Amino acid sequence: MARIPQALRQAVMAAAPGRCAYCLSPEQMMGVTFEVDHVIPRSAGGHTQLDNLCLSCPTCNRHKANRLSARDPLSGHAAPLFHPTQDTWSHHFAWSADGAHINGRTPIGRATVEALRFNRSAMIRLRRYWRATGVQFGE
Repeated sequence: MARIPQALRQAVMAAAPGRCAYCLSPEQMMGVTFEVDHVIPRSAGGHTQLDNLCLSCPTCNRHKANRLSARDPLSGHAAPLFHPTQDTWSHHFAWSADGAHINGRTPIGRATVEALRFNRSAMIRLRRYWRATGVQFGE
């Protein structure tokens, strides 16, 4: 694992308003410390620099692992995963009407939703709870 200099880690934290760059879960409500993720993994040539780093919840980080792409469930074709420092979240994803599910709008969005398991049952329950209690999350 690459050691990330403290100043760079602080810059990543400042760029993220306390939430996972992938699923937008708020760190303060998750009960775990979020991690700095190499969007393009070092094993794939990614560098330890601000434009390749983002704040990630441990679950998104584990499901992403060293992948750069995944299968779009609609087309069956490989699609790149969402790149938080280059892509716009709202272009690729949309919240369901009840605010509990994240839906992919594009091949990148759909592939990322599936690969990172955004809509696993525990997260759906948490999002419903957050919404019912007025916790701000999402875009």
